[in-house]
Amino acid sequence: MRLLPRLRLLLVRPLGAGLFVVALLFASSAVAQSNWVASWGASPSDPLPGVTPPTQSSHDQTVFTIVHLSLGGAAIRLRLSNTLGPAPLAIGAVHVARWSNGRVVPGTDRAVTFSGAAAPTIPNNAVLLSDPVPLPVDALSDLAVGLYFAADTGPITEHALAVQTSYVMAGNVTAAPALDHATKLDVRPVLAAVDVAHSQARAVVMFGDSITDGQHSTVDANTRYPDALAKRLAMAHLAVGVVNAGINGNRLLSESHFGPNALARFDRDVLAQAGVTSVIVLLGINDIGHVPDHPATTEQIVAALRQVVERGRERGLHMIGATLLPFEDSPYWASGAGEPMRQAVNTFIRSRGAFDGIADFDAAMRDPARRSRLRAEFDSGDHLHPNDAGYAAMAAVVDLKQLSR
Repeated sequence: MRLLPRLRLLLVRPLGAGLFVVALLFASSAVAQSNWVASWGASPSDPLPGVTPPTQSSHDQTVFTIVHLSLGGAAIRLRLSNTLGPAPLAIGAVHVARWSNGRVVPGTDRAVTFSGAAAPTIPNNAVLLSDPVPLPVDALSDLAVGLYFAADTGPITEHALAVQTSYVMAGNVTAAPALDHATKLDVRPVLAAVDVAHSQARAVVMFGDSITDGQHSTVDANTRYPDALAKRLAMAHLAVGVVNAGINGNRLLSESHFGPNALARFDRDVLAQAGVTSVIVLLGINDIGHVPDHPATTEQIVAALRQVVERGRERGLHMIGATLLPFEDSPYWASGAGEPMRQAVNTFIRSRGAFDGIADFDAAMRDPARRSRLRAEFDSGDHLHPNDAGYAAMAAVVDLKQLSR
């Protein structure tokens, strides 16, 4: 078995009538002396409207998810999610390997078990953590995680806006060295997090909507603003994992087509992350933009942000408020009635004591000549979401010292 167990029993010598001195030894001192810290995440969300990906009903298929780690470590573990599944989900096999240039790095493939089981079943509305996997990984490196579904799964929990190609192949090919003939899809099924074993690291959770999720960033390029922040941290030699907990369309106050509201998912997507010590909150623009069908007032948005802050502080987290980006001429703009709300929410975020720190994205991203509009060089074209350069500019605003406390 390739999997690294936490403890190994060693029989030292016999004593008397068949009695033994039993010593408990850690199979890997690197893991034993480390903490688990989140290095990657993808919050479970509902499928995009009108889209039925192959993984919505998988049978005798292997699905591969490509993961771009933020933080390296001595070993890894996986978190699988069935939190949106209507029934228990049977997993036929799981493998993970380092991934580079479109292929598995030779000699790095590992079978993964869950409490010793190679073919676990995830109860509905539940998650499973894998046993430690003896696979050292570097910061900003990639993994390929293969999940085999033998029986018909029905709808599968997924993250809808991947901005990353996943792959589907027939049969149990979880140990495949390449995916040249696979069918491509653009969601992340079942895999919700990857943790690494690290002795001195911590994690920041980026809690947000489609802007955090990376809408309109370049597919497969890892240029979302959390990716750009992870790169800054790695270049500064700071051991901080970055978890992207953005969901396309997410709101503070009401459900959307894409998943639960932010208050409903806070425990699952923030507090449950391994080693989290800080949170960057960028939420509220969808509450403003969806006023016609889901009315929200400035006071309600501010109250919801206060709830997020207090729930984080209760767990000792450093809560950083991110100001809302300009959105003039976007589909949310209409008559511009939402702009006073955005300004009022940003005034609250900047106010003393509202958060423990501030990332002033509004100041960095607005057009100096017209402050209700994104700077042209940062606009993806829809006047709401940044492009790759804009996401990099957002990451540059974050004070790294606040994340490494």
